[in-house]
Amino acid sequence: MDIDNWDEFRTAYQVARLRTVSGAAEALGVHHATVIRHIDSLEGKLGAKLFQRHARGYTPTEAGEDLLKVASTTEDQLTQLAGRIHGRGASVSGNLIVTCLPQMSPLLARTLAKYQADNPEVRAELIVDTRPLKLEYGEAHVALRAGAPGDELDNIVQELGQLPMGLFAHKDYIFRHGPLNGLEDIPNHRFCRVSNLDPRAPFMKWIGEMVPEENVVYKCSDTNTVQDAVLAGAGIGFLPGYMGHERDFMVEVMPPDPSWFSTFWCVTHVDLHRTAKVHSFVTFLKEEAKSWPTL
Repeated sequence: MDIDNWDEFRTAYQVARLRTVSGAAEALGVHHATVIRHIDSLEGKLGAKLFQRHARGYTPTEAGEDLLKVASTTEDQLTQLAGRIHGRGASVSGNLIVTCLPQMSPLLARTLAKYQADNPEVRAELIVDTRPLKLEYGEAHVALRAGAPGDELDNIVQELGQLPMGLFAHKDYIFRHGPLNGLEDIPNHRFCRVSNLDPRAPFMKWIGEMVPEENVVYKCSDTNTVQDAVLAGAGIGFLPGYMGHERDFMVEVMPPDPSWFSTFWCVTHVDLHRTAKVHSFVTFLKEEAKSWPTL
């Protein structure tokens, strides 16, 4: 028999527990006629009598006693499950999935490490991806996005600030090829960039328009590998400002242009935004972002 109406089992359990139709109806908040209808329907589906009817009420048969035992255990398990679920929602613990773009990864790693120091029961997962993960499907709890944050109606979007990007080169590169002396000197230099330029990223658009293809000597699959190439001295390329300035062997080859910068957003789904874990991390993230060297 397919169990297609849990209400009937719940009704039978209350009758078996309370031994009266009126008591079960009061416990369930339904009319006594509904209780009788549920019992008759369930007995018909099971092909067995669950209760002996008499003037003082309903007495469970052997089948009814079996139902009472199983339903009582099930109620206890469901109560425990509800308690665990409520506890997860009210406590700062469990898995926390955060996604960001490659250029934000070092900052997020530092932020997550500091957050976990204060919240040791949280297990963090950082997904670095240029693809916007679907928060509504649970692919991530918190997303950091650049440029346009998206227009999903169920997402809560909060601005974090801007990420300055700059053109940098290794000191060894400068020693071998000399400094970049303005835009007119670009054809005399070697550049690193991603293979497929994303027109939504202002700095990618700039390098695609300003640097001739023959001067791009090192192409990479993503911005992380571009950063590796520039830090290794392969050529001039874009780095987040904080990444270049933190390394004394890197040189910023021209003044940063604000048109290269991207606005970054913290995005959460409305269903999870106010859970203790997500709310706690987002609050921490927003405060931490104030001290980031980029924002």
